[in-house]
Amino acid sequence: MPSPSTTPRPRSAAPAARAARAARPILRPGRHHRRGLAALTVLATLTVGCSALHPQDPAPTRSSAPAAPPADAQAAQAQAAQAQAAQAAQAQARAALAAMPAARPQAAAGQELNGRASAAEHELVLQQALAAARRWGLAALPLRAPAPPAVKPELADGPGVKRAPGLPPVVQRVPTTDKVVFLTVDDGAEKDPQFAAMAAELGVPMTAFLSDYLARSDYGYFRALQAHGVTIDNHTLTHPDLRRLGPDALEREICGQQDRLQQETGTRPRLFRPPYGEYTEAALRTAASCGVTAVPLWNEEAFPDHLEWRYADQKFHPGDIVLTHFRAPAADWKGTMPDMLRRVVDAATAQGFAIARLEDYL
Repeated sequence: MPSPSTTPRPRSAAPAARAARAARPILRPGRHHRRGLAALTVLATLTVGCSALHPQDPAPTRSSAPAAPPADAQAAQAQAAQAQAAQAAQAQARAALAAMPAARPQAAAGQELNGRASAAEHELVLQQALAAARRWGLAALPLRAPAPPAVKPELADGPGVKRAPGLPPVVQRVPTTDKVVFLTVDDGAEKDPQFAAMAAELGVPMTAFLSDYLARSDYGYFRALQAHGVTIDNHTLTHPDLRRLGPDALEREICGQQDRLQQETGTRPRLFRPPYGEYTEAALRTAASCGVTAVPLWNEEAFPDHLEWRYADQKFHPGDIVLTHFRAPAADWKGTMPDMLRRVVDAATAQGFAIARLEDYL
């Protein structure tokens, strides 16, 4: 058998024919071309939410043929070949995407595709939360509230809710089966920066019901709370017993504080808490006339050194509203506001409850 060096080679065609053949693009992908297509397929598969690749993004191709002289026909032929190669790559990418599990939600797909980053971020957030819990002396990491309900609970007359036609509902317990309780802080006398820092760092949602005569010395403190997610609502101008007021005084106390809080915080309150939890039908009608949609009362009251329970079992129940106050240490307030917040959070966590945002449910 002759060796390759001595085997006679067939005569080639004329030089012009050889040049034409050399100018034709080679459509069979070589090893480097196949790697390029594979890389494109992987890239397309990793694209979050991608259902089809853009046809104007051609796949990178590499030809082993020598460069041909520029000519219109040859350029058109090369572009057609590139388009075919791009379409083939797109088909492979679509096939790879179609082979992925079909029942996977888009959010879950995004989480999976960013799995490593998400896991690292989650671990960092967890470590930061644990460090904050230790720093503020909590017994355990607070439970995170569930997502707000898509539809707020119906506030119909019944257990925990008093409803009369044309009047805002009076809510003692929010009708929900979620294992959540709601923290509300009244008056506004004490403006403890440690309390504000603790609530912000732990991410504890709460609602502040402010009386102007106590809060007016530093509304900036409450605007800072508001910037960290605390909602500011109405507790009258001067904290009177509403049962003793006539129509004009009711309007001044309730609607006057609505105006004042809108001026100070930029938001008109939707919730109103009557001082001492006492109200009349006239007070509710006045509140409704200036934008109040619900009147939350409370089930438990929190102090720095203890909790006062409404129920004999001395436990939280889903939808309970916890009352406390902006107060400094005193004979009947044995501790600080951070002490009070620690007691509420620890009690809720120990009983398997999260603290949620009242306005998400009312």
